[in-house]
Amino acid sequence: MSTEAIKSPVKDAAPSHAERRAEPRYKFTAAAELIANTSKDRSQGRVNVISQQGCYVETNSCLPLGTDLAIRITREGKSFEAQAKVVFNQTSKGMGLLFGTIEPTQLPILEAWIGASRETSWLAANRRRSQRILMQVGVRVSTPGGSGRGFEEESKTLAISAHGALLSLSQPVTKGQRVILSNIRTQSAVECIVVHIGDSQDSRQEVGVAFTMSNLTFWHVNFPPSDWTSRHADAEQPLGHPGKG
Repeated sequence: MSTEAIKSPVKDAAPSHAERRAEPRYKFTAAAELIANTSKDRSQGRVNVISQQGCYVETNSCLPLGTDLAIRITREGKSFEAQAKVVFNQTSKGMGLLFGTIEPTQLPILEAWIGASRETSWLAANRRRSQRILMQVGVRVSTPGGSGRGFEEESKTLAISAHGALLSLSQPVTKGQRVILSNIRTQSAVECIVVHIGDSQDSRQEVGVAFTMSNLTFWHVNFPPSDWTSRHADAEQPLGHPGKG
């Protein structure tokens, strides 16, 4: 969405600019019904972007900035309802909404949608040759402090990208789980989310992790440009050549 003002459903205070950038946004398609709290005006629209903090709704009936409303998002027979506020609008195009109050019973629906969208986005990026490099990098995977039963395991990546990595783990993890990924060589660490669990072999599982925030320098690798092909001017250079530093 064009605004980063997306509120966390578990915070009452308005988020800072950095906090608003913390939750990634994903392409998502669903029908939306909007009801203004004060005027009771109703409008219909279509959600095309969603995050844990808000969404963007395409609609010809935009409400004024600051309008408090109730939203119902429906997709494949399931509906998610929440209170929200208009934080951005484009006349006759659409509105950016910031989620406010979300009932506990509604959160699993939102989290399931975001988890599926996150995995789809990660898989799409890692299918493109320009987005990933088959490269082994020594890493350490651990759970964040205070996250319940913790673990720490050293492994090697199977593939890396500017958005995360595919690696092999013996420790069981679940989709949506947050982990800390450390680059053993550089001692850099970054928070990731488990977005994909693949095949198992010899008690180990292929696990895809995505950075919670964009980090183009974590691997110290020069990734191919987005329009890379075998005929690209840089094709004679070996892919994955470590960058300086």
